[in-house]
Amino acid sequence: MSVTEATTKTILITGADGQVGREFRRLLETEKSYKVFFTNRQQLAIDDVASVDSFFQENNINHCINCAAYTAVDRAEAEPDLAFRINGTAVGYLAEACKNHCADFYHLSTDYVYSGKSTKPYKEDDPVDPTNVYGASKLLGEELALAKNPETTIIRTSWVYSEYGNNFVKTMVKLMNEKDSINVVDDQKGSPTYAADIAKMIWTMITSVKENKGVFNYANNGAVTWFQFALAIKDLISSNCIVNPTTSDQFKTTATRPSFSVMNTKKIQSILPEPIPTWNASLQSCLHRFGLVSAHK
Repeated sequence: MSVTEATTKTILITGADGQVGREFRRLLETEKSYKVFFTNRQQLAIDDVASVDSFFQENNINHCINCAAYTAVDRAEAEPDLAFRINGTAVGYLAEACKNHCADFYHLSTDYVYSGKSTKPYKEDDPVDPTNVYGASKLLGEELALAKNPETTIIRTSWVYSEYGNNFVKTMVKLMNEKDSINVVDDQKGSPTYAADIAKMIWTMITSVKENKGVFNYANNGAVTWFQFALAIKDLISSNCIVNPTTSDQFKTTATRPSFSVMNTKKIQSILPEPIPTWNASLQSCLHRFGLVSAHK
């Protein structure tokens, strides 16, 4: 092993084919100071404790960013065992491996750990009370991570979108191109968050922020309903589609969604060197990547 190989920091990014994982691929494609391992389930089964430990041992991991998750919120109601294994048990394995191998652990969690019944933005130490299987499984992951490795960094985020995978923004753009009118829920309020901003923020925490352990809320600044979010998309892409407000009762889903999931982000903002972007500015950046809007519409 050369001196360079011996001193190069190594980073494991799980769930590398998901939205945040793909943004890390883009962000770090020219990174030379770190050796980065991007893994999906086929390359590393995070719910297999032996495989996790072997991977850390063989590759001398210094940092682990867990972007892997079971994110099918409605399907989780019918597959609770799988959801709890990936979102819960596996997170404990990763956290323990990080502790055993002296690696930093960064874990992505969700606003769904809160009940959604508040009327003011949730703080990190507010009571947690998930209303569906997905939220409960993510909460178990948080609990196991902190129990196995108290030095864990947990980042709760919300309403994630990007140009990758399946998400609200891509769905709205598709529907607005295909339909004359659509109905969108107007009684659920939260903060849309661009996956690229999440990746950039975590990278900043790794490279520039020393006091970064514990639980943090992170979302783009500002809050809207899904209907208001859809209207913003419509305006930016200059669509003629009519967007109508509807209620959660009229748009039934298998899993209950929180009606209010706005999070207070003052804690994480206090340690970041730059302001958290607003949701509308980041939405414009994302749609610009799609080629649907100019950089400064």
